[in-house]
Amino acid sequence: MRLSASLAAVVLALSISALAAVPPPKPPAPPQPLSAPLLVLKETPLLAGEVRRATLPPVAQRVPQEPLVVDPRKEGREQGDSGGTIRMLMSREKDVRLLNAWGYARLVGWTPKLTLEPDILKAIDVKDGRIFTLHLRKGHRWSDGQPFTSEDFRYFWEDVANNKDISPAGPPAEILNDGEAPKVEIVDATTVRYSWSKQNPRFLAVLAQARDPYIYRPAHYLKKFHARYADAATLAALVATAKASSWASLHNLMDKMDNEDNPDLPTLQPWIARTAMPANRFVFRRNPFFHRVDTAGNQLPYIDGIEVLIADAGLIPAKAAAGEADLQARGINFADITSLKANEAKSNYRVLTWPIAKGSHIALYPNLNTNDPTWRALLRDVRFRHALSLAINRSDINKALFFGLAVEGNNAVLKASPLYRPEYLTANAAYDPKQANVLLDQIGLAKRNSDGTRLLADGRPAELIVETSGESKEETDVLQLVSQHYKAVGIKLIVKPSDRTAMRNRAYAGDAVMTAQSGWDNGIPTAEMSPDGIAPTHQDFLAWPKWGQYFETAGKSGEPPDLAAAKDLLALNTQWSHAKTPQERTAIWQRMLAIHADQQFIVGIVSGVMQPIVVRTTLHNVPERGLFSWDPGAQFGMYRMDEFWIDQSR
Repeated sequence: MRLSASLAAVVLALSISALAAVPPPKPPAPPQPLSAPLLVLKETPLLAGEVRRATLPPVAQRVPQEPLVVDPRKEGREQGDSGGTIRMLMSREKDVRLLNAWGYARLVGWTPKLTLEPDILKAIDVKDGRIFTLHLRKGHRWSDGQPFTSEDFRYFWEDVANNKDISPAGPPAEILNDGEAPKVEIVDATTVRYSWSKQNPRFLAVLAQARDPYIYRPAHYLKKFHARYADAATLAALVATAKASSWASLHNLMDKMDNEDNPDLPTLQPWIARTAMPANRFVFRRNPFFHRVDTAGNQLPYIDGIEVLIADAGLIPAKAAAGEADLQARGINFADITSLKANEAKSNYRVLTWPIAKGSHIALYPNLNTNDPTWRALLRDVRFRHALSLAINRSDINKALFFGLAVEGNNAVLKASPLYRPEYLTANAAYDPKQANVLLDQIGLAKRNSDGTRLLADGRPAELIVETSGESKEETDVLQLVSQHYKAVGIKLIVKPSDRTAMRNRAYAGDAVMTAQSGWDNGIPTAEMSPDGIAPTHQDFLAWPKWGQYFETAGKSGEPPDLAAAKDLLALNTQWSHAKTPQERTAIWQRMLAIHADQQFIVGIVSGVMQPIVVRTTLHNVPERGLFSWDPGAQFGMYRMDEFWIDQSR
């Protein structure tokens, strides 16, 4: 269900009367002076007029009593000036949710050195690896000026995660520890405690994910849509106006914290969505209550606003080259570098190149849970997966599409990871069509039809349909070359592009036989990072979506793993949770990586491809060198996009 601008206005108007049943939030108490050394705060120029008109409090009353104070100079960057707007291009309305990742305000977050530090939190105390006490910043406020307190954590836990109408499956799997839900204690207004009966080494990294698990919610806003708090008649009217099926459905519609599709939903991110869907231009405005300031007293973000224009995916590289974006990575890829570099001077930008930190730039995902019984049996035969890998001429692809600069091999951890071993990259990854043919014959695919395509056990030609999101020409080009390689060994590869959501849903349902997308999000893990991304614990891992769903729902849906190697990965993942030393965790990671190298659950092609990033010449503090990593790091997120600034004198 989508919330249109007119519907948002109606819902907002109707919701005012619902407040009669909910005690109005108390005005925030006057802030206490900032602790020594005294930080002299400067009013943000964009907001000065609102402060003069008394429609907005002065900056000293907007930031927490103890804000997060940052010094960009310590990071080798500049202390910036406030102002300006960044223009970006995206191909789908849904993509605006990336601003939630790139803004990267998290309870704790990754640094570029891949360490975790408090961010929204003032501090976090950990005892015995299982008791986590979260300390909030006094005086911290949501983007609408209302207090951010432990009540927002209580509301999420009691009224969202454990409400059967809103969350039928119970609390999200991300915050369960071996299936155990945390004990949540509200200690006081700024202190919350989470504890488990045994250590939970994943918890902090979960809080730092690119896709925030949001273990808190703006209670003051969402209570208007909750049957426990709202007036029944008023809530019924809201449900009817929104054409929702129930109050819980309406609550979920209004509670999409990471979608950026409800401008009325308060946030703690650096920029606030100001445009309702549908639209072809989205505006984000600075959050007047953002919790970070620099050592000169400037409230962050430096940038006043972000403007996202929706454009055809095929036009984004040309538009970027014409200077129509100030910061652009989405929708451009390695093949666009030459054209982008040629237009740098004319269009007043520079092109940075960051290595993409994924296990494989493009990979094939055999769906071991496909509904087709013939293909399911075949894809579960490791010899078939080895044959698919051996039949790919990775050198051909590397030279043709990546100027020979990519790393050829499996989906595996990258050299930047301390867990890297060359054999994980090279196992069954050499171009050997002769051996691929031998394996395919051994499996029972020796018979061929008149055009040389092998025949499956049920007599059908071995036409392997690979479903893609259809968003990347680069991906299409790679798959066209792979189809030529597979044809040489009697496998007919058919590429079926569709919408990303549709592709994923078909894989989840078992309708897709194979999909193509990038490999592991985290190609640079350390032993202290959770290995659950390489075990069957997540539905969105397209090689085993039903196994992942089974884990995520505690057996309520999906299928239990029935392959020995998958069961081993699950057991090792659990062992990692209980490991006491870094050496134990390293050994577990290595065993899991060795299983993947041997089993080839994902057929990787190349890695180490560079991501071009277009940066306007007047935009400062974008690192010349960085890792383009989703998890950990949220791409631009860990480089603190709120510290990027525009030199408006130029």
